[in-house]
Amino acid sequence: MPNRIKQAIFRLYRKRETEKHELRYLFWECTLRCNLRCRHCGSDCISTSGVPDMPVADFARVLDDIRANNPYKNLTVCITGGEPLLRADLEEAGREIIKRGFRWGIVTNSLAMTRERFNSLVNAGLSSISFSLDGFEKEHNELRQNERSFAKATEAIRTASSFSRKFPGALVFDVITCVHKGNIGTLRSFRDFLLSMDVPQWRIFSIFPEGRAAKNDLALSPEEYRNLMDFIAETRAYKKDGKSIRLNYSCEGYLGDYELKARDFFFFCRGGINVGSVMCDGSVSACLSVRAPDFIQGNIYKEDFEFMRMWNSRYGNMRDRSWAKTGRCAECREWKNCLGNGLHLHENACSEPSRCNLELLTRKR
Repeated sequence: MPNRIKQAIFRLYRKRETEKHELRYLFWECTLRCNLRCRHCGSDCISTSGVPDMPVADFARVLDDIRANNPYKNLTVCITGGEPLLRADLEEAGREIIKRGFRWGIVTNSLAMTRERFNSLVNAGLSSISFSLDGFEKEHNELRQNERSFAKATEAIRTASSFSRKFPGALVFDVITCVHKGNIGTLRSFRDFLLSMDVPQWRIFSIFPEGRAAKNDLALSPEEYRNLMDFIAETRAYKKDGKSIRLNYSCEGYLGDYELKARDFFFFCRGGINVGSVMCDGSVSACLSVRAPDFIQGNIYKEDFEFMRMWNSRYGNMRDRSWAKTGRCAECREWKNCLGNGLHLHENACSEPSRCNLELLTRKR
């Protein structure tokens, strides 16, 4: 079936998903503290934070509201930060999530991970984990600004691989890599390195200018970005010694001719449609990259923890994105497929995106 027909069918699916807007995935920003100071951090997290960690009991009240009022019962909670492993009560939070019938996982830089902590998290019901690893030792440590970061991350990945071999199906894990000017040239050898560690899934992000990343020149040039898409398409069919790795580009933006070549699915920014979040200060939004004031839908501390009321009655500017048809998007022939790119690239609910992925891919050399 030609891609244009697949895309037309997908638009009907996207419309239906938007109308139903089932909450299926919830991010909890459990802390803004972090034990690294990464050059590409979108949240600009540091070791101390002016915003205190959200108590588990407060988040549990949100979960109670979701359990009582969300018709979709197979919710997944992703605990992130900051660095979630800095919380000594992460296992308690996990048990509260499991108690309410939901799954949970974390995204971690692994600096505070030990084999004992890994086992403790699994015993508390952890079912998924994403490890940040941004290349080999030199490239990774330079981006993370810590000489121990690579060693700790690879140790944690090997621990997860060993566990998965011993208990097949008990844990879903992947590696997340932020690709930038400093590591794009190492991707092929890095791919083989991940295969040697039995990493089953790999997600690649490109850096967008937000938080600390806006202060560092890390973004890919158009030529580098096209090369990245070609590498992803190549890797999705790649095998070495009988091993393969499932690679997807992030859900960031519309990719034109690379749609379905660089990931399993057509571009669909699900923020406010299937994905919600509770931020550390109680603010309610979509994924945690969507932080502009216009996209904050309320606050659990100001509205008595009624997350589902906010979910059902607000999020209008995420479900109807006609406001984004402005600037360069207004005349774009691909508007119907893109709808103004990812929400995280908009400064407010009347702006054009700060970056157009399709423009990067089609700009003349």
